[in-house]
Amino acid sequence: MPRTDVRPGRFLVLGDPLVLRPSRLADRVRARALGASLDRQLAAGRPPESSRPLAARAESLVSLPRRASVARDWERVLRVARRSPAAGHPAAPLCAGRILDAEPAIRTLIDCLTAPLPVTARGVALASLPLTDGTGPVYNRRSAASLADVLAAAIAHLDPARPLMPAA
Repeated sequence: MPRTDVRPGRFLVLGDPLVLRPSRLADRVRARALGASLDRQLAAGRPPESSRPLAARAESLVSLPRRASVARDWERVLRVARRSPAAGHPAAPLCAGRILDAEPAIRTLIDCLTAPLPVTARGVALASLPLTDGTGPVYNRRSAASLADVLAAAIAHLDPARPLMPAA
C-alpha cells in the first residue's frame, strides 16, 4: 500500500510527477551544498523532478521561510542602495541607480515571494540568483542584462496562476 504522508522533507517527486519517493537526508545535504548550481539549473527551466538533489533543492526554495529570506535580502538591497556609499566599505558595491530605478518591480517581487500561495521553484531561483551573481545587473555596471528584465522574468514565474507542473 503506498504511503500518503507528504510532509515537507519526507517525500519528493522524482520522474513520474504522480509518484512520491522518500526524500533522503543525503539528497537534502547534497542540494544544500550544490545550491548555487542547482538554482541556476532551476532558473534555466530544468524540471525539479529530473534528479533527487534538484527535487530537494526545489522543495527547499518554495518553502515559505526560504521565500521570506529571499524577500528580506531584496529589502536589504533596497536599503543599502538608498544609503550613500560608505568609504572603504568591504561589501561588493551595488548599482544603486539601477536598483532604485527598479524599486517598483522589486516591491512586486517581494510581494510575490511573501504571498502564501504556491509558486514555482524556477520563480524563486530566478528571484534569488541576481542577489548572488556578481556579474549581474545588481553588482556589475557593465552587465548587459537589464535588471528590469531579470525582475520581470522572476515575477512572471512567481505568478500563482502559473501551473506548478508543465503540461504533459
